Amino acid sequence: MREKEPGSFRNNNRLFTIVLCVLGLLINFLGVRIALTFHLPLFLDNIGGALTAAIGGYIPAITVGFLTNLINGIGDYTTTYYGSLTVLIAVSAAYFASKGYFGKLSRLPIIILTFSLIGGGLGSVLTWSLYGFDFGTGISAPLAHRIFESGLMNMFWSQFTADMLIDLLDKTVTVLIVALALRLLPEAIKSKCYFSGWRQTPLSRTLQKKNKKLRRKMSLSAKIIILVAAGIIIIAVAVTAISYIHFRDAAIEEKVSKANSLVQVAKSYIDADRVDEFIERGEAADGYSETKARLQTLMETSDDVSYVYAYRILADGCHVVFDPDTEELPGMSAGEIVAFDEAFEQYLPALLAGEKIDPVISNETYGWLLSIYEPVTDSQGVCQCYVAVDMDMSNIAIDGYQFLARVISLFLGFFVMILTVAIWMAEYSVVLPINAMAMTTAQYSFETEEGRREAVKQIKGLNISTGDEIENLYKAVVKSTEGIVNNIEQVEKQNAVISKLQNGLILVLADLVESRDKCTGDHVRKTAAYADVIMRQLKKEGVYADQLTDSYMQDVVSSAPLHDVGKIIVPDSVLNKPGRLTDEEFNTIKRHTTSGSEIISRAIDMVSEGDEGFLKEARILALYHHEKWNGKGYPQGLAGEDIPLSARIMAVADVFDALVSRRSYKEGLPMEEAMRIIHDGSGTHFDPQIVAAFEHAHDEVEQIMLSHLAQGIS
Repeated sequence: MREKEPGSFRNNNRLFTIVLCVLGLLINFLGVRIALTFHLPLFLDNIGGALTAAIGGYIPAITVGFLTNLINGIGDYTTTYYGSLTVLIAVSAAYFASKGYFGKLSRLPIIILTFSLIGGGLGSVLTWSLYGFDFGTGISAPLAHRIFESGLMNMFWSQFTADMLIDLLDKTVTVLIVALALRLLPEAIKSKCYFSGWRQTPLSRTLQKKNKKLRRKMSLSAKIIILVAAGIIIIAVAVTAISYIHFRDAAIEEKVSKANSLVQVAKSYIDADRVDEFIERGEAADGYSETKARLQTLMETSDDVSYVYAYRILADGCHVVFDPDTEELPGMSAGEIVAFDEAFEQYLPALLAGEKIDPVISNETYGWLLSIYEPVTDSQGVCQCYVAVDMDMSNIAIDGYQFLARVISLFLGFFVMILTVAIWMAEYSVVLPINAMAMTTAQYSFETEEGRREAVKQIKGLNISTGDEIENLYKAVVKSTEGIVNNIEQVEKQNAVISKLQNGLILVLADLVESRDKCTGDHVRKTAAYADVIMRQLKKEGVYADQLTDSYMQDVVSSAPLHDVGKIIVPDSVLNKPGRLTDEEFNTIKRHTTSGSEIISRAIDMVSEGDEGFLKEARILALYHHEKWNGKGYPQGLAGEDIPLSARIMAVADVFDALVSRRSYKEGLPMEEAMRIIHDGSGTHFDPQIVAAFEHAHDEVEQIMLSHLAQGIS
């Protein structure tokens, strides 16, 4: 079982990690379906996430945790609010796996309890908040009701306890399944699936322990975490506050709009010319009861309408015109006087003058209400009374709590995810590389030649490639170390001479190698021409177009003559042997690829930075031009697109020229037969797309071949 992060490899197989994440998602969904199908008192929705976390580490953990709820949210958006809990469980699983807890029976209860507190405890509080403090919801509802009916706990704690007990059972099943799976899975599979972020040669576990000892009380990692966390929290608080204010304002505006519509309807029910009669006679007035009933019906059209009434506003108070009954209070009789609420005192002058006033929000005698007062004018345009609609505002507070719960839940999920990624990136991209450089440079020894070589070897061995300022720092350290060891002053003096001589010497070297092989004739120049034709045809057809830039194509053509430069190490007796080569002789020939790469590498080391140009491609061509598409070539047995493009192109050009050219031990083949052999090698020896382009350029290929034959060159 993986108890600590593996440090024996650098480039993880990303395909394995992706497959792991997909399987984690499928296991989560399958677990839920099993629980629902068999009506189990379980969720089984975290097995895949916990297993992914335990095998793959933090990044796969939060990926599966986040995607699980995101995908579930397509069918039921409310599940996205629980994403924070799923991500927290996944991150916890990754942490416990890194400590080896899943492999120790005594530690499993700690994992189970932690998962239960997150899923059951926090989940219960979240559910309670999201659904307006509803009691007894979800799988735990029957148990919650039984606990509550026992009289031991109130509604909240009954729900909380039920959720914890159900989740404790669910997480016990989850942890046991994950622990068993980890024990059964081969270590090789788990290592391939683990997603590490090494941007350098991985440190051994011993060096990792030393690395941690270098960290201060306030390490760079801690500072990064604090800065990221503080930034996220500040932004989240600001956005949440603004969102809540807008939500509250929108809710109030909706109430105002609804109340305005209702008050206009209520106004249409009242005959303003008879208000005096209605106040004086009340129920005895003709049509009074009908108007009051219509107002009563209007009031009952919506749960958030508390009161609909009509008052005449005078200096001594509000004189009742119509006041329908409510479930809580009987209405007042016509002519009764109601004292003013304090909230209306500032509006009294306008009300006494019969003017329209703004909506009034009060929280006094009759609760938290939004009141809309609309003047009712008679046929002469004189205000006889006001019709009013009071809207209950208490549900805005509950909706606000639910809104905040949703926002905070969503934020928490993103917060954990972003913070985890930030910590992960800071660890691999900043902390580990810097401390690795510190450890390495601290143990330099320049007293002996061996010590100096070891210093360069160790700092180069880190191979830090973060792609940022850390890498720049590393390169500077490497450069400084090499300068000290290799005597910078002497190197700088020699660089000028080497820079001037490099191109000429390399071309001379190519001609020298060519002249040693009596069989090849003008082979290196013809293969360059064929390679040029192939690249132009590929670009014309839009194949590998992103790689085939003008500068790239020029580099390949320029470097093509050097693809066999390694033959300089092959003895003449082997190189020019007219008969069949022995296995040993063939192995000697095969070494020309690695030797060529080494020769060109040494040449590159001697040129100024930025001037090496085509030599990089020359090194690739020299090393890989005998690799085969099916992986059966040499020297490294690369396959498919793992073989550099230029080498795959050169493989076709090289073999074709060898087929059509005359050798001391054979005659050249006719072009069509050579083309057939190339075609037959498509998908095994050669890249199929390059073969196709070569065939499409048949006429140009033939022209090159014939032009060399016409010059008497084989």
